[in-house]
Amino acid sequence: MKLLKIVLASLAFASAMAAQTITVAAAANLKYALDDITREFTKETGINVKIITGASGKLTQQIMSGAPYDAFLSADVEFPSKLVKGAYTTTPAQVYAYGTLVLWSDTGADLSKGVTVVADPKVKKIAVANPKTAPYGIEAINAMKYYKVADAAAPKIITAESISQVAAYVTSKSVDVGFMAKSIVLSPEMKNVGKWVEVDDKAYNTIDQAMVGLKNATPENQIAAKKFLRYMGSPKAVAILKANGYGIPKK
Repeated sequence: MKLLKIVLASLAFASAMAAQTITVAAAANLKYALDDITREFTKETGINVKIITGASGKLTQQIMSGAPYDAFLSADVEFPSKLVKGAYTTTPAQVYAYGTLVLWSDTGADLSKGVTVVADPKVKKIAVANPKTAPYGIEAINAMKYYKVADAAAPKIITAESISQVAAYVTSKSVDVGFMAKSIVLSPEMKNVGKWVEVDDKAYNTIDQAMVGLKNATPENQIAAKKFLRYMGSPKAVAILKANGYGIPKK
């Protein structure tokens, strides 16, 4: 009887471990890449991952307000660093990828002009993720300033909550062009929608995307979250990030 109890307890413990789920808050540009990465992570570890996407700034505000996220993958370094300084994290901010900014259209806008097309009178509406909360939005504004078309573009800008909303505006043809993360236009869902061009990287600051583990997590989930963050640097995760258009930091 004692042996049976031990076996049952062991099975119950194993079942609980297999059912463990962590919640990862992630910048909207990561939506498709993380679907593939978390699938592989779960196969290897048995730990399930629930992904919550949004603008990095909004997710940061939620974390500071006590949202029960276990890890945070941002679209920049600044927001994770802010959390580190505020003692909300269990790890230092670590860059896991470099993002690429593109200009995307499904209305036939002349993208051969590059960013300067936003000044074309035929372009009436331009979608940009909110620069206050979305790093890709900040760099979209910087790119327009670099090409000296920011003033001409200003009255046409439609501010989106995140990269995901920019995608919704472009695919619904609610705007003529939108500034987007390359990872989104390469996704299976979007790769055949419209046309896009990369924005010259000299026109905007490097998009260093960083990650941190969070203290809001339970002790068990803190351990699992650290496993997930380490997995982001694994060969499988790196291959997926590269396939989705990200640059990878050199080790």
